[in-house]
Amino acid sequence: MKCKWLLTLATSMALGGAGLLALPDARAQPSYTVSSEQLQEAVAQRFPMRYPVAGLLNLDLQAPRLRLLPDVNRLGTEMAVKVAGPALRRSYAGTFDLDFALRYEASDQSIRAHQLRVNSLRFAGLPPGPSELLDAYGPALAEQALQEVILHRLRPQDLMLADGMGLEPGAITVTAKGLVIGFVTKQR
Repeated sequence: MKCKWLLTLATSMALGGAGLLALPDARAQPSYTVSSEQLQEAVAQRFPMRYPVAGLLNLDLQAPRLRLLPDVNRLGTEMAVKVAGPALRRSYAGTFDLDFALRYEASDQSIRAHQLRVNSLRFAGLPPGPSELLDAYGPALAEQALQEVILHRLRPQDLMLADGMGLEPGAITVTAKGLVIGFVTKQR
């Protein structure tokens, strides 16, 4: 038993500390850890983003600042947003706050945002007409902008040990330090 655990640990270390850890308890499944820094870096690469609204305005979304919400097993984010376009005489800066759950996508080995919940979309000084337009379209735009955003992609070497043990990524747990991806027996 101890020898098997040491072999698993040595294999994991040989993979370059890829984040896969095996626990000495025979009933425990291995897990993969993604730090909050890794998540922030991966998300920042996909921004800024621009979304047009009915040919009247454009929303420019800046890189979000992620928050870990372990109590509800979700991630939160707040991002700076700028709105401008033909319907406005000038641009307005604001903030967008939302939270979301996570899921694993086997086809490309990615961790993605899903079950988006918009908490607020605020712009200081925005006139009532455009403000109402954004209130109406804001949640849909948030879903379009961030639904299924890839937060992290597992590399083949990250999954090699688990794959060899007949396991695949399962539950994703948000902790105070990042994500822990548990492994479960592969579905046949």
